[in-house]
Amino acid sequence: MTNPLSIFLPDSPLNHFDLLHVTELGEVSSKNMIYHIELAEKNDLPKGHNRLNYESKGFYPEKTIQDFPIRGKAVYLVIKRRRWREKQSRIEIKSDYSFTTEGSKLTIELSDVLKDTGRDPRRYYK
Repeated sequence: MTNPLSIFLPDSPLNHFDLLHVTELGEVSSKNMIYHIELAEKNDLPKGHNRLNYESKGFYPEKTIQDFPIRGKAVYLVIKRRRWREKQSRIEIKSDYSFTTEGSKLTIELSDVLKDTGRDPRRYYK
């Protein structure tokens, strides 16, 4: 069965993150409503590493990226990525995901749409 969130959100985050919370912010009268969709990385160690040698050390500071509007409301994905630390060397590692277009805080999908309309996505939300 398809994840119902895949109708509204990009596939990449849904494959690697769990939905924590959805918050609707703003005033209806101002029509400046936005959704903050909070996602936390699943408790899966990056590929190629042995779970016995690493421990989860919480999360990096969250990152906010903009995605397509939903029903006329701006959408911001608030992403929390896990920190992993090797037990003996104490070296930290993290999974490598590319959800945003380089030089912007827009999802790749939204950036591609803006490029097709002739608008440079790098000038938004730097």
